[in-house]
Amino acid sequence: MEAYNASQRDFGENKVQDLISKKEVLPKDIRWHFIGKLQTNKVKYLVNNVYLIHSLSSIKLAEKIENEFGKSNSIANVLIQINIGREESKSGILEEDIEDLISFVEECNFIKVNGIMVIIPKGSEEENRYYFRKTKSIYEELKKRTFKNIKMEFLSMGMTNDYKIAIEEGATTIRVGSGIFGARDN
Repeated sequence: MEAYNASQRDFGENKVQDLISKKEVLPKDIRWHFIGKLQTNKVKYLVNNVYLIHSLSSIKLAEKIENEFGKSNSIANVLIQINIGREESKSGILEEDIEDLISFVEECNFIKVNGIMVIIPKGSEEENRYYFRKTKSIYEELKKRTFKNIKMEFLSMGMTNDYKIAIEEGATTIRVGSGIFGARDN
């Protein structure tokens, strides 16, 4: 509430159940962002409850989003999450598979892609800049093209420990959770 009272209206959660429980008790004008790995069996809970899903990571997940949001004739605004560091421990589509996902989304009726998101590997400032620049380059190339259901509005990159570098490298959206709210209890 302290952040809300200081005029913040965009809040993110990385667990579906936490987003839903907070949405039920907090002010209704908050724009909720889902920023975690989204399991297909949890998609139905986000219908009409989320402003932006930051983690579209596969065609399989896109199929589920299309189906669940279609049931209520709602639009899912999403960001494509790219696994820019090719880390097995992280979600996201690989760079070479982006075109297949784009082709699928262009055929959808209930998904609108509004940009891309990355979580980069931990590294030095130089390594961080490399991954942010690589992501920005993909973003700019996609922005030059015309698609159905896809526009490059948001470039979501950077978190508490690297957001300043991300901003310098072109991020339009950052995810600063622990830097504002502290470490999670669970």
